[in-house]
Amino acid sequence: MIVGIDSISFDVAKIHLPIKTLAKARNIEPEKLEKGLGLIKMTLADLHQDTVVFGANALTRLIEDNNIDLTEIARIYVGTESSIDNSKPISSFLIALMEQQFGEDSLSQCDVVDFTFACIGGVDAMQNCIDFVKLNPSKKAIVVTTDLAKYDLNSTGEYTQGAGALAMLIAADPRIIAFENNWATSTKGVFDFFKPYRTISKETITGKISNDAWFDNLESEIEIHKEQPVFDGQYSNQCYMDRTRDAYFSFKKLKDTVGTVYNTWESIIMHLPYAFQGRRMLSEIYTLDAETKTINGNEDPQEYQTKLKETSKSNEYKDFVNQKLMPAELASSLIGNLYTGSIFMGLLSTLAYFHDNDREIAGTKFGFLAYGSGSKSKVFEGTIQNDWKKAIDGTNLFETLDKSFEIDFHTYEKLHKKEQASSVKKPHKEWTLDRIEKDNPNLLGARYYKWIE
Repeated sequence: MIVGIDSISFDVAKIHLPIKTLAKARNIEPEKLEKGLGLIKMTLADLHQDTVVFGANALTRLIEDNNIDLTEIARIYVGTESSIDNSKPISSFLIALMEQQFGEDSLSQCDVVDFTFACIGGVDAMQNCIDFVKLNPSKKAIVVTTDLAKYDLNSTGEYTQGAGALAMLIAADPRIIAFENNWATSTKGVFDFFKPYRTISKETITGKISNDAWFDNLESEIEIHKEQPVFDGQYSNQCYMDRTRDAYFSFKKLKDTVGTVYNTWESIIMHLPYAFQGRRMLSEIYTLDAETKTINGNEDPQEYQTKLKETSKSNEYKDFVNQKLMPAELASSLIGNLYTGSIFMGLLSTLAYFHDNDREIAGTKFGFLAYGSGSKSKVFEGTIQNDWKKAIDGTNLFETLDKSFEIDFHTYEKLHKKEQASSVKKPHKEWTLDRIEKDNPNLLGARYYKWIE
């Protein structure tokens, strides 16, 4: 029995800022971002959108477009690093909205939970669901990845922002891709990128030494949580390389092969915080596992890095990138970072590219190199199934991205600072954040959503 992704849907923010506009405002040469990092647009959440909205939209489309029988769905597991509550998972919001749309108690026996491990949480959720379906082949599961990648203004991560979600049906005998049993992992606890809870003294805010109540806060410190991460870009890149390299060679041992593993993959799908991250990170693995090795890892650090740079600039490596990595980069260039959804958007981008170019890939293998800061990598592979084209026929990925609405820099900054008074684009046939409770003491902060026709 084979298990994998049977169908896939997505929802991406409908407004974007051109990278060229951001570059000019920040006095950055546009070519550095466009040609150097592969960035063209960055999508941004509108006023009525959050991670529940994106996840609910993607999930609704998955159910409707594929006529899914909800009685067969045993799990809806969410991968996210953009939770809106410390206790109530996004998946519980999604259950409520799906029952609002498709019938009360239609998912009352469905298990739900969120997985959080930076950008790899969606892969963790999928692996768990695959194992479940293998044990219960008559049941199906759904994985939803939903995130807002937001960075501080003027930070080095600002131009990698993005927002959106994907939803995937996990089933036996899938139409799109079936995953093999070998999953290699490399984990190390580090602080390359994280979103900590920070505090500021109440005295700093109120100017009073006495610890008087301040908006119902009795503590002398006020806790602050920002959507924006604390990160070290160069260190994070090194962690990405270290984890994926170690997981890749662990995968090679699991496969018990002496050959070059990446040569067996038609396409390589990697986590892409920006479009060209994969091609920048993969040169080490490409060189170390090459049939004709130019390095073995025992060189002194300077010589090692010099040879890696030589490899990355070679025509052979550029051809390799265009063949195996480029299709996954296309959507990333037009969206930005989706955190947990980035690797799955890379898969959808690749499938859409081959679909639109009428190229048959059934029976070929795709390799996946997932990464999450903190840090962990998983390497695994899957085989494209015969009905993959039919399964994504109505997805219309690139057609949808072409309809994105361009905003100006002033609007972008107002949205970022939460100064925007109304939505940029009027919602249509989608979920929206209706209100957040501010009066009822037993429901303070509760978020309510509604469907807009």
